[in-house]
Amino acid sequence: MEPIRRKRKKAYVEEKACVACGCCVKVCPTAAVSIWKGIMAKVDRSRCVGCGKCAAECPASVIAIREVEG
Repeated sequence: MEPIRRKRKKAYVEEKACVACGCCVKVCPTAAVSIWKGIMAKVDRSRCVGCGKCAAECPASVIAIREVEG
């Protein structure tokens, strides 16, 4: 029998539209989001649990939670 593969969710930032306000950084429970070089948010997907708090908090609506294989 083949093992069941579950799809996990991760945060993705639309980097060109990000204004680096830092709201996402403040609410991330795993510290997966950081502001890179003061110009945009970056997500460490190895730490991201896909909870969606960053996307909900983003005033520019440039963070999306997407399914990933694995």
